Order: sequence, then structure tokens, then C-alpha cells
Amino acid sequence: MTGIRLTAPAPGWAIEADVVVVGSGVAGLTAALRCAASGLDTVVVTKARLDDGSTRWAQGGIAAALGEGDTPEQHLEDTLVAGAGLCDEAAVRALVTEGPDAVRRLIATGALFDTDPASGEIELTREGGHHRRRIAHAGGDATGAEISRALVDAVRGQGLRTVENALVLDLLTDADGRTAGITLHVMGEGQHDGVGAVHAPTVVLATGGMGQIFSATTNPAVSTGDGVALALRAGAEVSDIEFVQFHPTVLFLGADSEGQQPLVSEAVRGEGAHLVDAAGTRFMVGQHELAELAPRDIVAKGIMRRMQEQGAAHMFLDARHFGAKMWEQRFPTILAACRAHGFDPVTEPIPVAPAAHYASGGVRTDLHGRTTVPGLYACGEVACTGVHGANRLASNSLLEGLVFAERIAADIAERRPRPAAAPAAPLEPSLLPLIAPEQRAGIQRVMSHGAGVLRSAESLAAAALSLEAVYAEAVQDREGTGKAAEPGVESWETSNLLCVARVLTAAALEREETRGCHWREDRPERDDAEWRRHLVVRLAPDRRLVVSRTDGTAFPATDILSVPDAPREP
Repeated sequence: MTGIRLTAPAPGWAIEADVVVVGSGVAGLTAALRCAASGLDTVVVTKARLDDGSTRWAQGGIAAALGEGDTPEQHLEDTLVAGAGLCDEAAVRALVTEGPDAVRRLIATGALFDTDPASGEIELTREGGHHRRRIAHAGGDATGAEISRALVDAVRGQGLRTVENALVLDLLTDADGRTAGITLHVMGEGQHDGVGAVHAPTVVLATGGMGQIFSATTNPAVSTGDGVALALRAGAEVSDIEFVQFHPTVLFLGADSEGQQPLVSEAVRGEGAHLVDAAGTRFMVGQHELAELAPRDIVAKGIMRRMQEQGAAHMFLDARHFGAKMWEQRFPTILAACRAHGFDPVTEPIPVAPAAHYASGGVRTDLHGRTTVPGLYACGEVACTGVHGANRLASNSLLEGLVFAERIAADIAERRPRPAAAPAAPLEPSLLPLIAPEQRAGIQRVMSHGAGVLRSAESLAAAALSLEAVYAEAVQDREGTGKAAEPGVESWETSNLLCVARVLTAAALEREETRGCHWREDRPERDDAEWRRHLVVRLAPDRRLVVSRTDGTAFPATDILSVPDAPREP
């Protein structure tokens, strides 16, 4: 236990449950439905509306060996290659072998995937890093929205208790350090309002990503790293957090554009679109056997290199040969987004550039989703199961959410959580200083410049110094030399962003190599002898970061905490 908490009012209300699931994407809602089906009193807490998470923004689809001639073994091989030597093979094997049936159960829940009109079979496409057509999609390019619809309908149809518009604050633990629930703040009036608590012996974190630590991202505004920050404050370990995937093809809206940017799905390249420069030259040909369908880290690097060579702010994605009918039927969402911003992909190439997209790492778990804090589980983008390694294979994320949510629910049902013990009171000296909301844009700019697609020891060190200055200023303000930030949603989110940014920067500075989506310009080669291992980070009770290395690609068991290195400042 760290005893560290966000500065917040004491809970003014509380509800009781067996399980509280935080998040309403594919991972969270699947876990909640499976727990409820086992007879567990389950509550879903979500930051916005039930259907407002990252899942509904997923365009491409969900990967599984569903097609004729495809096998889990082939899916495993593609995943291991994309993960650049850092995947946990046991986790990947669980993903690919259990994945097809998990997708079928999703269909049974009500998700409608696109099918061939003649055969009735699910239509499959290809994306980067896949050697076979194994991506199932819905509504052309609206797969996430359809999965979200089906799961939300099922949750509402089964009458699960939900608390919407609620920002999770901190984990509650009992005197023995076991999970005892969460504190949360409900944004708006209703049955619950303001800061409250859900008392439960089991908490499942499914809070999604942390893309908002960068200026430009494909992530929605709710993706502020709340789950990772909560887990760190609770004493859990995070791993592989330096591996942030930058999607290669995000609609370029200008060099100064900030916030959520429109995604141009990898499935567009899977159907035959080409990456070209201003002269129309296909620059990925010859760089990889799969050209535009190489793993995302390779394509993002290829685009950035071409941009550097030509002094260009973006490249182009050319799919004019699709024709209007294919664009309208296969990619209606992307077509509408492009046209809304003044581009018509039917008649002109689309300007694209990489933007922050997906966190391959997160809260470290075992194969059952257990973290290093008893009673705390994690799944989906907030978790590090070992599936993605140094770079996520396209469309494996929705599948990971499904498979590991089901594994978590099965583990919880088998263990049958005891009633929640009384939460131990947090220690006042361990309350974190809050970060003023006006610091948010500055944190994002620091991260985009120093820890974005291109990194170096110099850029990362400068980012670390800037982030430390923000934290030091907040400490100073709290001690009475300035105006301390007031508790509230914006200051809590900004505090979470700073926490995650500091951890990511520390890990990226520590890893002195280029691997997967971690690209160090000053260390351009992959170094398996020294760095085919994971970095594990935790927060010590004195609030300093503890960064340690695993002995190899295997993680230590989650119920045996690793011996810590000496705490140090990032």
C-alpha cells in the first residue's frame, strides 16, 4: 500500500456490490456481463455515457482466425512478429486460441458483423502485419460502434446497475491492503451526485487509454490515463508504458491541430490504398515485404522519414481507384469525416500523418487479469497482459478486451469475492498536490515534442525536466507559497495526465534502444542482448518512481512483488 490519494472531498454517499467495473468499452461491458451472469452483484461505473468510450471509435475491426485456411497459430505468429520480441507467448496463445469463440459469443450477444450476401459468411479483410484476411468488421468502418451498441443493449436489457458521468478517483483498500472498492465523482445531478464510493471486494479497471497526454491523438477526450494513475497510487505495477503506438494514417488537419483527430483506418490500406508523397511516389515499397501493410510502427517510421527527407508536414493516402461506390459502402464513416474537413478521397489523395493512438503497455496483469494489488483486475487498453509486446498488431485490441474480460470474470466467479472489508482511512500526508487545469495543454505539448514518434535522450531528458517543474510548482503551491489548484474534474484529470506522462518519459529514457513503437533516434538499433526485457514501474510511498527491469521477457508472478530498485526521480 502506498497510502497515496488524490486530494478530494470525503465520500458523501456509498453503494455496495460484489464487483465494480470501471469503464464501458468492450472490455468493461464484457467483464460486467459475464460477472453478472455468474450471479455476482455488479456495478458499472463509466466516465461519460455507457457508449462514450474508446470502443465506439474503432473503425477497422476485430482480428480472429475465422476464415478458411486461417489458424490460431498463424495469428500467433503475426502477433509475435509485430510485438518485436517482447510479447508474452502464453498470453498471445490464450488470445488467438480463445479469440474465435469469444467473437462468436459477441455475435450471440447481438453484434452484427458484415457478411457476404451470397454465402452469409462473415466478411474478412486485412490490416497491417496480418498475412491473412482475418479482420471482421461491421457497418463497413463502424465496427466499434456496433460492438458498443450490442453490449450496451445487453447491459441495459439485463438491468445492471450503472453509474454514468463518473470520474473514478482512487482505489479503496482495507487494513491488509486488499481491494475494498473505489471513490468516484459523479459529474451532474441524479441518483448520485458529487464524490461517493462503491464498496466492493473486487474492482475491474477497464478505463481505456491515455492518448490525451499528447496534443494530437485519435483518442476521445475521456482518455486521460485515469486507470493507470489510480493503479500506481494504489501500489500496482505498470509495464511497457513506453510503447505508445502512433497510428500512421490520421487525417492531417494542420501542424497546430490539437485534441482528437479523425482516424483513417488501416483497413483502407488493407483494401488496397497506397501511401504516396506529394509527387505520387509509393515510398513504402521496398521498405518491408508488406509495403503499406507492414506493422504500424514500421509504417509510422516510414512516413516520418519521408516527411523529414522532404521537409513535409504530411504524406498522402491514395485510394481514388476505389471509386465512389466502394467508399460509400465500405468506408462511409471515413468518407463523411474527410468531406466534413474539406477533403474528398474519391477524387483526391488524403493528407495523413501519425498521431498518438494506442498504449501497448499499462497496468501489469497475469493471464487472469490480476494485478499486483489483491482484488484489483485490469483489462483492455489500461492493462498490460503481455499480448502486445512493443507494438500492437492491428485489430488485436478489441479481441484482447473480449478474451481477457472473459478470463477475469471466470477468475472472479471461481474465487467468489467475500464481502468488502471496511476501507482503511487514507493518510493526510500522502494526499497528492493537484495540478492546475491550465497546465494541461503545456503537458501535452511537452509530451508531443519530447516523447512523441521521434525520441532521443536529449528530448526525453528535456521533457522529464519540464514535467518535474510542473509537479514541483504544484507542491510549492500546496505548501502555501502560491494558489493551490482546487479539487475538481479538470484538476483531477490534469493530475492523472502528469502522473502518466512522468512514468512514460522515465521508461522511455531508460530504454536505450529502438524497438517496436519506441523509436530512439540516438539509439536506432534494436538491442536484444540488453533490452529484450520489460521495464516495470511503481510509485513508492514517498511518491517517487521505482523503475526496475525484468530478467527477460517473462513477467514475475503478480502475487510476488519484485524486489525494488532504489527509488529515484524520473
